[in-house]
Amino acid sequence: MKRMLSLLCAAAMALSLSPATLAVATSARAALLMDGESGRVLYEENADEPMLIASTTKIMTALVALERCPLDRVYTVTAEDMAEGSSMYLAAGERIALEDLLYGLMLSSGNDAALAVARCTAGSVETFVEWMNDKAAALGMTNTSFANPNGLDHEDHYSTARDMAVLTRAALQNEDFVRIVSTRSATIGTRTLVNHNKLLSTYPDCIGVKTGYTKAAGRTLVSAARREGQTLIAVTLGDGNDWADHTALLDYGFSAYPRTAVLTAGEQVRTVGVKLGERAAVPLLAAETLAYPVGGDDQVTVEWDLPERIAAPVAAGAIAGEAVVSLNGEEIGRVPLLCGQGCGIRLVRPA
Repeated sequence: MKRMLSLLCAAAMALSLSPATLAVATSARAALLMDGESGRVLYEENADEPMLIASTTKIMTALVALERCPLDRVYTVTAEDMAEGSSMYLAAGERIALEDLLYGLMLSSGNDAALAVARCTAGSVETFVEWMNDKAAALGMTNTSFANPNGLDHEDHYSTARDMAVLTRAALQNEDFVRIVSTRSATIGTRTLVNHNKLLSTYPDCIGVKTGYTKAAGRTLVSAARREGQTLIAVTLGDGNDWADHTALLDYGFSAYPRTAVLTAGEQVRTVGVKLGERAAVPLLAAETLAYPVGGDDQVTVEWDLPERIAAPVAAGAIAGEAVVSLNGEEIGRVPLLCGQGCGIRLVRPA
């Protein structure tokens, strides 16, 4: 028979958490703050409204290229790669590696780099855009459509604050992506490319990601920051005060929803009885760490799903059950419970 015990953790955690009275607001038409590891949304405003996204599009452009093309592939620039707007100033006939194009894409926000990346990766812009939309569908970006790789305004080119956070969360799993978007400046041949993302110099924990602007879209910005093992992703669309708003959003997330270890790998959390064992019970250890962003008003519960007793012999490290962790009544994870000691069968001596 299972033994189910609910443990309220909120009171124990409250000492280290900020009060729920903390609040944040932005000037954006749409905004969202997400915890990068868990995907928990910490703040949102009009997060599902499809909007123009300008050059934050290039997050998807970079991710698709990184997943489908080697960084050392060399591309010969053509006149068709020239584009209006921001540029890394490519020249027709120039031979350049994909990696260098990606620096031009993400630092200088080169619209020419975006077209070159697309043709270098897929052979044509049209095929590359199909791949962008395929990737969006695979990530569950249900309110997103891409019409080009650079983010120039188009009626079939839009996304939402939520979808852009989902995309960025996936992109941050790629080490090459993080390396590129966190670079403040790079020298490519005779070019010196400077990252347009001012947060890299004004917000100490910032690790990227991408700025954007068109007259119709207004200012768009996706940023990410990492502090004490926690990564936060902020998205604002149509925001004339985006630098200040992102600083406020990130500060709010780190203060109000710190990454909290509910269970720690190797921690003894329970004991379980042993039937016919040399000892009456063995300790149970958490197999892995489960950490989650937890706010001051959140209630974390742990249910121990295990039998009253297990039969001897017991091997150290054997799985005896699992801990089921919930936040405000919704399950957020399960952690196996391992026997911390072995236990042989109790020998019964004849009378």
